[in-house]
Amino acid sequence: MNTEIDNKITDSEWEIMRVIWAQDNATSKEVIEVLQQKMDWKPATTKTFIGRLVKKGMLHTESEGNRYIYSANINESEFIKSTLNDTFENICNKEVGNTIVDLISKATLSFKDIEKMEKALKMKKKDAVEEVPCTCVPGQCNCNNHYIHQDTCSTEH
Repeated sequence: MNTEIDNKITDSEWEIMRVIWAQDNATSKEVIEVLQQKMDWKPATTKTFIGRLVKKGMLHTESEGNRYIYSANINESEFIKSTLNDTFENICNKEVGNTIVDLISKATLSFKDIEKMEKALKMKKKDAVEEVPCTCVPGQCNCNNHYIHQDTCSTEH
């Protein structure tokens, strides 16, 4: 697997990746056929997105005769975890819990999903802290732990 993967992808590139992940590998023609049901793209548009994903290291290319077969350089669950980790690294630590709650409240979940979450929460509860510490630099969040101008008594942000 390619270790130089740029995991910043557009919504359109996500569409391509979902096809590749579902098929394990596919030609551009196969990706075009699948996405014609959902997207109003010309074949050249799909090929452009595939090319971008190859450049980003997301897709591996193998030639077979006069056609190319594309496969993912990262599996779907690893990629989703990486994307979520990036998101959580870019928000205040104090907001991570609220963000997870928002995700859960918006998701359609099975009883099995909820059972797994309950089990995970039970395990997390053993290591829970009274309050999550903020690690942001002053002026980067609104959690009231620090001020932009620490030399004043103002509580403005």
